[in-house]
Amino acid sequence: MTLVLAAPVIAMVTACATNPATGERQLNLLSEDREIAMGAEAAPQYAEAGGGVLDAPSVDAAVKRVGMTLAKLSERPDLPWEFNVLNSGQINAFALPGGKIFIYRGLLEQMSNEAQLAAVLGHEIGHVTAKHINDRLVHQMVLQGAAAGVAIAGDAADNDYLRYSGAVVSIGGGLTLLKFSRDDESQSDTLGLRYMTEAGYNPVGMLQLMEILDRASAGSGQVEWLASHPLPVTRIEQVAAEIRKDYPGYDEPGRYRFYQERFEREVLEPLSQLPPPPKAQN
Repeated sequence: MTLVLAAPVIAMVTACATNPATGERQLNLLSEDREIAMGAEAAPQYAEAGGGVLDAPSVDAAVKRVGMTLAKLSERPDLPWEFNVLNSGQINAFALPGGKIFIYRGLLEQMSNEAQLAAVLGHEIGHVTAKHINDRLVHQMVLQGAAAGVAIAGDAADNDYLRYSGAVVSIGGGLTLLKFSRDDESQSDTLGLRYMTEAGYNPVGMLQLMEILDRASAGSGQVEWLASHPLPVTRIEQVAAEIRKDYPGYDEPGRYRFYQERFEREVLEPLSQLPPPPKAQN
């Protein structure tokens, strides 16, 4: 087994580079073009599975405005970023390769200000800028063997690559590549805080988001976001400590904003006027 894996491991080491978002050395199996193509291929199936894109222009515009503001402040501003709301009551959000971000209506309806929206979008942007999906793919390649690793890291034709990558994304009918490690989640929290505060949002919005998810999970026992984004109490404590350490002015009047009234006007009020989302298909 060790001998079989030697060649792809060497190939992966040659693709190692420093990620500007994290400052860490990283094995890059995905070129940017291939990453974008993977996300474009996977997006329609996940949009459909999530109830379809919500038809609510004001809500859509608000989410896109916040998302693009944060994305342009990230280390990958030139990706073809897309931000969409899915018409489902699930409390969920996820990122696909290449900058395609989805947030569920059910999560938006639990929020009370724009800083909370910036927190979840910043977190998902962090998964993309940190290339966590690439890291999960590296892990998949190790598990699935040398042949798959060579196909991805080598000079396979684009069509063959996309057919394979699509299979990886949809393994088991779930968001396999989105089940990030705890370290990935903590790193995305840190990056999300960076992006949202650079845009002027109060970092406390990240804590408020986590508290929303924690309460919803305790009340229903089912919060889809938590299936791919574990939320232990220690993680909340880590973010609180990070805010105190790195953003000591978070409680100074006027330094950071929550934008509660704008969020109520542009998101919550339009959502309240829509029919309820369709029930999830079992």
